Amino acid sequence: MYCKLAHPLFKGSLVALITPFKNGKVDENSFRNLIDWQIEEGTQGLVPAGTTGECPTLSHREHKRIVEICIEQTAGRIPIIAGAGSNSTNEAIEFTSHAAKAGADAVLHVMPYYNKPTQEGMFRHFEAINNAVDIPIIMYNIPGRSVIDMSLMTMKRCYEQLKNIIGVKDASADLVRPIKYRMAMGGNFCQLTGEDASVLPYLSHRGHGCISVTANIAPKQLFNLHRAWQNRDLDTAFTINEQLQPLHEALFCESSPGPVKYAASLLGICESTSRLPISEIANESKAMVKNAMCQAGLLS
Repeated sequence: MYCKLAHPLFKGSLVALITPFKNGKVDENSFRNLIDWQIEEGTQGLVPAGTTGECPTLSHREHKRIVEICIEQTAGRIPIIAGAGSNSTNEAIEFTSHAAKAGADAVLHVMPYYNKPTQEGMFRHFEAINNAVDIPIIMYNIPGRSVIDMSLMTMKRCYEQLKNIIGVKDASADLVRPIKYRMAMGGNFCQLTGEDASVLPYLSHRGHGCISVTANIAPKQLFNLHRAWQNRDLDTAFTINEQLQPLHEALFCESSPGPVKYAASLLGICESTSRLPISEIANESKAMVKNAMCQAGLLS
């Protein structure tokens, strides 16, 4: 049986992996190459089949296979937090059970989108997942996409009453939250930001790391940023952060993951293809992404 960790297992630079496609199917070779490159560049944790990985448009079979490939290719080199979220609690339990059996280190669960559950509904959603499978669970609070926002009291209730809940990926961009979370849940509650642009302020409020979109294309720079922060080399951390700010902004000039997949195509990682309703980004957006990549030193 899983017990809560004494210290956060997940910290530093983690990546919300994109899912490469080719001819309408998952491009397994490109995905495996992306995983190896991420590990070589210093990424400290992988998140396959999350929302950046376009999980809403993956079939169940594809979703599970992506998690399996990530676990196979990583071969225990760094931790894996498998995306397992759904706005159907039963589906979320199914994905969680599969991830646990496949060997994931934890699962990430987005707040149930569209349904707009109450705070009680959110608690019961996580309670059902917690009671069904023994694996660490990180809650993903992203009000901008799910519409709902888990309150501090509900999050504390989940952490205190549900043995598998270990932390949160917070994409609210509210930089007071890490302080409030720490005061309410203590230092062992794992806090990961989902907002690349605010990573340093988040860390300064004693967050543990970032599940990053930008790390898909700039893993070494983001690893160096987190390492500099951990070593209290603030000049280096601030310099890297400022260099990457235009890129963080450009990668959200249209709905993600459209821009980051275009950026990945410029680096030869994979094709820029996303699944509808995410469409190819506009020419002006492509120019913005390419210019930001040049500023960040990713393209000459």
